[in-house]
Amino acid sequence: MPSAIVIGGGLSGLACAAALGEAGFDVDLFEARGFLGGRATSYPLNNSDDSEIIDNCQHILLRCCVNLLDFYTRLGVADRIEFHRTFYFIEPGGRVSTMRAGALPKPFHFTESFLSGIRFLNLRDKMAIGRALLALRRERGRKDLDRITMMDWLREKRQTPRAIDRFWRQVLVSAVNEDLERMAALHGFHVFWLGFLAARDSYEMGVPAVPLSELYSADAWGKIGKVQLHLRCPVDRVVTEGEQVRSIASRGGERSADYYVLAVPFERIGAMAPELDTDLRSFTHSPITGIHLWFDRKVTDLPHATLLDRTIQWMFNKADGRYLQLVVSASRSLVETPRGEVIDLAVRELGEFFPAVREAKLEKAHVVKEVRATFSAQPGLEAVRPGPVTNLKNVFLAGDWTRSGWPATMEGAVRSGYMAAEAILDASGRPRRIVLPDIA
Repeated sequence: MPSAIVIGGGLSGLACAAALGEAGFDVDLFEARGFLGGRATSYPLNNSDDSEIIDNCQHILLRCCVNLLDFYTRLGVADRIEFHRTFYFIEPGGRVSTMRAGALPKPFHFTESFLSGIRFLNLRDKMAIGRALLALRRERGRKDLDRITMMDWLREKRQTPRAIDRFWRQVLVSAVNEDLERMAALHGFHVFWLGFLAARDSYEMGVPAVPLSELYSADAWGKIGKVQLHLRCPVDRVVTEGEQVRSIASRGGERSADYYVLAVPFERIGAMAPELDTDLRSFTHSPITGIHLWFDRKVTDLPHATLLDRTIQWMFNKADGRYLQLVVSASRSLVETPRGEVIDLAVRELGEFFPAVREAKLEKAHVVKEVRATFSAQPGLEAVRPGPVTNLKNVFLAGDWTRSGWPATMEGAVRSGYMAAEAILDASGRPRRIVLPDIA
């Protein structure tokens, strides 16, 4: 039976391990921390036995994330994702607008929402967005999309300032975790084409109904082939011999396999495997900040909402309107801000959208700053994102930063893991298609 060692227990490593395990491989997965999921995980709020379990940051998916949904199906947890068909946009002052698919066929299925549901834009804004969406559909094959920013393209299409700030920025910064002024247009196109135009239901938002860590529990892995999970087992480096790797070196000594997958963040590759011919100097990070707030009473009935014109971008209702999780993507302005000031900012802004917050008592709060949340999807980077195959014959790469065809998302991470598994199956003489094609 062929064997593989996967280093890294984030989504890319887990997806690779699951695919190889189901293909008949003996798989050992090594994770430095005591839990799985990487940056998409959950943990106890404090050290007590009855501590509340919280996600490090709210993670969502769309119906177009077909490989992520396939991974959840492999683990038998797809039924723990709740899908929502309505998006809520709230303006300061509390006015709510909604966006959902209507009766018309794609790509015109949001026409009814633009005519009556979306009240935070005026007619000029909506006409500009409509023209841009049609142009996006026509121009998906443009050769310069990785050389210009999304903001460059939006200005080229004469988008109004309000359309940019209240529509394009709200959707894209959260999806790609980068500012419009820094984001390659290639990634903005990808999100809007697959998430909003390619199918009538592709935009539907899936929110895990359980803590993220429950999606990768030991019970789930019992359904997947021969996969051994080694938690709290950091790997220091790979040991090479000629043009391939002989073993991995960790605190427990050396372990060997036929194939090796490095499913770790890009900043760790150089130290772990200096023999790899990868130039990652162009890669930088973009942060995400998650803010958890517990109030003494219900402050909203909405399940989620995107908040307009303020620092806080998204709100997710985690428990009866009393526990809210807030998200700020590309949150460079908050990285150096003290925790107390971040909480004060969040409560103050929430009060502008939900009047009940002003009367409620904040019982506790928690701030999570993921300074290295994703790679920064800047123009020119796509050309240097590596694929799964390396110059070492039995070493393969996975991670949302590799060339998966997607930005740094959970779908991109799973695709990269599946791509690495496919490359290993090819190398072992057992070719098999694992990656599911995009919906369009």
